[in-house]
Amino acid sequence: MSQPRPRRAVVTGIGVIAPNGASTSTFWKSTTEGISVLERITREGCEDLPLRVAGHVRDFDPTTTVEERFLVQTDRFTHYALAAADLALDDAQLHRSQTDAAPYSVGVVTAAGSGGGEFGQRELQQLWGKGSRFVGPYQSIAWFYAASTGQISIRRGFKGPCSVVAADEAGGLDALAHAARAVRRGTDVIVAGATEAPIAPYSLVCQLGYQELSTEEDPARAYRPFTSAACGFVPAEGGAMLVVETQDTAQARGARVRAHLAGHAATFTKASHWEDSREGLAQAIRGALAEADCVPEEIDVVFADALGVREADRAEALALADVLGSHSTQVPVTAPKTGTGRSYCAAPLMDTAAAVLSMEHGLIPPTPNVFDVCHDLDLVTGQARTADVRTALILSRGLMGSNAALVLRHSATDAS
Repeated sequence: MSQPRPRRAVVTGIGVIAPNGASTSTFWKSTTEGISVLERITREGCEDLPLRVAGHVRDFDPTTTVEERFLVQTDRFTHYALAAADLALDDAQLHRSQTDAAPYSVGVVTAAGSGGGEFGQRELQQLWGKGSRFVGPYQSIAWFYAASTGQISIRRGFKGPCSVVAADEAGGLDALAHAARAVRRGTDVIVAGATEAPIAPYSLVCQLGYQELSTEEDPARAYRPFTSAACGFVPAEGGAMLVVETQDTAQARGARVRAHLAGHAATFTKASHWEDSREGLAQAIRGALAEADCVPEEIDVVFADALGVREADRAEALALADVLGSHSTQVPVTAPKTGTGRSYCAAPLMDTAAAVLSMEHGLIPPTPNVFDVCHDLDLVTGQARTADVRTALILSRGLMGSNAALVLRHSATDAS
């Protein structure tokens, strides 16, 4: 008696709200053109802080996409999540009538690092400046890192398994792994991703303790990983949401299968000891490759973590060499986040979105502002590179010590 075919987790929809584009198409166009949108921080209350450069989301008006009753309950990071989820669901052609008919078949999982700091600061200022009667009831939930999961599910009526991943920046990839696991175990659809909004006075002050932050004032020089001039990273807003579902469900409703979430693994190493991340990241890569049943030579592109700290960059390059062997110097490596900033948990989600688009368009986006590479990597710089991308490796590390790796396969690569 033949065994039933395993439930495969695939991506059918992508929604991106990023510093270089408040839609997926604009994000991809800017990313492939290598446009850098890093700029001096101008948001009120942030101008005089030691951190000078960041990636701001521009041209995004939440009132055009999200109802007022949800906007007043939520922080900017959830506004991004609600809008990106809408884009992803529309892209997947998963209509409200379909999800309303089977609400328990759809769940949500997000990751978040900074939470709703801007909302929380505003309410605390009201408390200390005017008194408790001027603090709204939503202060209790809007700052919470699980707010986006809750608000997406409430707004859309999703009653399937919902969760939030609190696992440092690499939690963005872990959220996708949770989504894949949920659909393999029986849930039809999971809306998964991460968005961040750390560019606010309170949030930025909290980040000043990170030694890895760049204090360079020139946007063109502030975030240059894998170079001798690496001086840290710059933070960013925005993020991405993906629709993850079973391949059978997607095909049954005629949806486009865009990529297969083939393998994932996560490890933890000592925080702030970046030389230790070599072993931890290498082990995560090995685990992801093993789960995907993928050999190193099959990797067509690596979307690097690219922290921008010399010791961390060196550890990442060595981790790739440890696992991929001689292929590590031949496979194209890219880090498009150098043009938008590093949006904490959302950074690997935007890399994942770019990786899916890279497979579909046969283009590997460049690494903006980086030219003088000082590691033995085939880093894509200058302009996008034409390539037949069938398998992509996405890497992420967190400032507290988490490491994660994700293997994506093109929808046609292992469809049997």
